[in-house]
Amino acid sequence: MSARLAFSSLSRAIASRAGLGSARALYVAASSVRAHGLSRGKASLPVLARSECCLSFTFTWNSDDLIVGWATSTTPNSSAVNPAEVEAMQCLEEGTQKLEEGDVQAAKELYKRSVDIKRTASSLFNLGVTHYHLKEFDEAIAAWKEAISLQPASADAHTNLASAYIVSPVSRPDLALHHLRVAASLAPEDAEIAFNLAAVLEACGFLEEALEQYKRSKEYGVDRAEMHIRNVSAKILGKKLKAVEEEAKASEEKPEPSS
Repeated sequence: MSARLAFSSLSRAIASRAGLGSARALYVAASSVRAHGLSRGKASLPVLARSECCLSFTFTWNSDDLIVGWATSTTPNSSAVNPAEVEAMQCLEEGTQKLEEGDVQAAKELYKRSVDIKRTASSLFNLGVTHYHLKEFDEAIAAWKEAISLQPASADAHTNLASAYIVSPVSRPDLALHHLRVAASLAPEDAEIAFNLAAVLEACGFLEEALEQYKRSKEYGVDRAEMHIRNVSAKILGKKLKAVEEEAKASEEKPEPSS
């Protein structure tokens, strides 16, 4: 199972959402080693493995490339000091085990129990993951927003929240773009975040900035970004040529001043 939601290029429609079965998602970046593992016996946030999942979006997206991965969020290790905290931690670990087994509903109930006992960034983060898998996007957004309020420096939570804003029935690419910019500022060398940011920028028409982010993504390990670098470069060139043609046409149509 994966922890970070991934985007694809925003140039083709993402028509389906794959299940939780694959441990290798749409990510191709080196940081995909984050995909597995719950450190048993520690209070840090369980790392959820990557899962392939695609999005439907009001823009035209490319399902082959948009990285919607499950982000991981971390909290400092702490020792439980009372039975309630022990139970909350146990629910968190058991929920992650259920998620790894593909039982999303059971995982959600366990994460809810953990949240009810003690609202932490990690429990809310993982609860958001289950809501997202179940297409409960409003609930996923609410959970990740609260997780961010408790842990503002979680680049993964910002990335996941951006994904939810995109796939939500009432899509908010403006908010997705905001959270991806925050994520990129928090993790400037994260290739997956750079790729996601580039994809949204491209879809929104910010081609020069998209090109810059695709180049960063490729530099840090996403090889498929090379194709998008070529495509976006061609789009930018096409816009410039069109502008020159329109300027020339307007000049030709301008009436000569009378002598």
